[in-house]
Amino acid sequence: MANHPFLDASFHVRWSQLTPDQVGPDIDAALGNADAALARIVTQAPAELTYASTFLALERATEELAVAWQKVNHLQSVLDAPALREAHNQMLPKVSAFFAKIPLNAELWQRLRAVAESPAGRALTGIHRRFVDETVADFRLAGADLPPEKRARIEALQSELAQVTQKYSENVLDATNAWQLVVTDESRLVGLPPHAKAAARRNAESKELAGWRFTLHMPSQEPFMTYLDDAALRREMWTAASAVGAEGANDNTALIARILALRAEKAALLGKVHFADLVLERRMAKDGARALAFVEDFQRRAGPAFGRECRELEEFKAAQTGGTPGRLAPWEVGYWAEKLRQSCYAFDEEVLRPYFPMDRVIAGMFELAGRIFGLRITERPEVEVWHPDVKFYDVIDARGRTLGSFYADWYPRESKRGGAWMNYILTGGPLADGTRVPHLGVICGNLTPPADGQPALLKHREVETIFHEFGHLLHHLLGEVEIKSLNGINVAWDFVELPSQIMENWCWERASLDLFARHHATGAAIPEEIFQKMTAAKNFRSACATMRQVALGKMDLLLHIRTAELPKVADVEPVARAFVADCLVPTEPPAPTVVKRFTHIFGDPVGYAAGYYSYKWAEVLDADAFTRFRREGLFSATVGAEFVAKILSRGNSADPMELYRAFMGREPDLNALLVRAGLAAA
Repeated sequence: MANHPFLDASFHVRWSQLTPDQVGPDIDAALGNADAALARIVTQAPAELTYASTFLALERATEELAVAWQKVNHLQSVLDAPALREAHNQMLPKVSAFFAKIPLNAELWQRLRAVAESPAGRALTGIHRRFVDETVADFRLAGADLPPEKRARIEALQSELAQVTQKYSENVLDATNAWQLVVTDESRLVGLPPHAKAAARRNAESKELAGWRFTLHMPSQEPFMTYLDDAALRREMWTAASAVGAEGANDNTALIARILALRAEKAALLGKVHFADLVLERRMAKDGARALAFVEDFQRRAGPAFGRECRELEEFKAAQTGGTPGRLAPWEVGYWAEKLRQSCYAFDEEVLRPYFPMDRVIAGMFELAGRIFGLRITERPEVEVWHPDVKFYDVIDARGRTLGSFYADWYPRESKRGGAWMNYILTGGPLADGTRVPHLGVICGNLTPPADGQPALLKHREVETIFHEFGHLLHHLLGEVEIKSLNGINVAWDFVELPSQIMENWCWERASLDLFARHHATGAAIPEEIFQKMTAAKNFRSACATMRQVALGKMDLLLHIRTAELPKVADVEPVARAFVADCLVPTEPPAPTVVKRFTHIFGDPVGYAAGYYSYKWAEVLDADAFTRFRREGLFSATVGAEFVAKILSRGNSADPMELYRAFMGREPDLNALLVRAGLAAA
């Protein structure tokens, strides 16, 4: 579509043609096409209604719009600029309102229900039965059975939620980018690893500044807060990071209150006591109380070890400084924790960095995917990308089929949002006629970039991040479900992290590390002495790490369960902190929570809202599921094929617990995670 590049259905996206000035015309055109497609469904006479002319037609009606809008969202996440942001925000209310009104369309709902309840509808089996049941449940949960005035209010709520959550995300990104720390006295950088120092120098040069420039992006912030001896500088950065989303023009305080209020109102309109029950009804947890009980159970199990770890760190600092044990400042915790680890294990994570050059990590991960899942992954440098750092790959299975392709964008930019993520651009899969359409996905991160003529040398945690996002990608690319909306990663949010988190396990096994952990200069594998120290230190302060996840999940759930208690609160921060104070490392002064910059739960109309516990829930699943590989073979192609057949290829074609039982032969065992974290005996 030369006149509408965002609507071009070509598999290889022509990114250079997707300009901000095209967003409005193209999305308007897609909205018009989708409206016309819906009109064709609702103008059918009752006698003409069929499964194909209603449910399957609805599946196709919004595909063009969804793909085009996904391209807009994607570009804004990787190449944010004023013109693109303005174009996106101009269309956001229209797109949000359009999708919100679909399940509230009384005539459409009437026809879908008629087909679902007809003899032909009841006779459907397999994936088509699942699709009907899931669609009916979607409509009911969105308010299809509500009276007209309530349906109209739901539609308005959805539109406003889209706008206020988008603004929340923009505030976090803008506040992050607005801060810099330029150090001109090199003597103040004692302790900083050479790679971080070199990166800061290059960063300063890119801004035509003298000295070393540090930012709040994680490749800059993390080594600064972990290794820098200068406590005053660490305090300065910590203060800035804590203020993201909490001050000035980028203050998210009022937005949080509005988001919570809108979600609570939506839940009430749909007959739920609170938003958590609304969100979780069709996830594995089923309701807010069960999710909260799960999180609090972990808190109880990790509590004693958490207390010991906190006291141990206070005593260690006191012994090193000649003082008396007492609360650390928040900007001291990461620094002294690293000193303690080096003291306990004579292990500095930085010694691993030379063994994790980006190109070898990627090649080794692809080799692993070949051994376990029978995949061949090849780079396609001739395919157009949106930035020179981006690479494009094809994924081919053992039968020679191209399952799909993906873009990989791993390095930070100011125009790129923080964190790491996977998303899809096109969902393919099998067609009714037996042919298959390839999938197209994207994985992004903000990892340590190349420096001074050397390759990008990664932290071990960054390697885990790559494997994690690649696991999400495989879930998408290996999908074999005929109904696109049930394919790939379109599963319950407390199940979606299983395929990603299980991949991280191979980052800790000697046999798999030897595939990719090779010194960038010599090609040597990680020396056994370093490997032993690395694995011995694996669960260092694991109770603190567990409690951090517990705190985030608990805060999220309680904010959405107890929203009714918040209307008179000017600032949600003290309430959020009180909810989780017993899960936080005690410091002086007390550290604020991440509530003002918690984009996982406030950067999307739903997203991980009332669902952040999913990370811990899925850790239980992945730790347990990985025991099959440990037992039957780390590179077992048989177990890998079963994981593909019973989990990765199945999408939302069945209840997640049914899929899990099919792979493991039983329900998940919580103890597997506790053992892996060193919080329980094997």
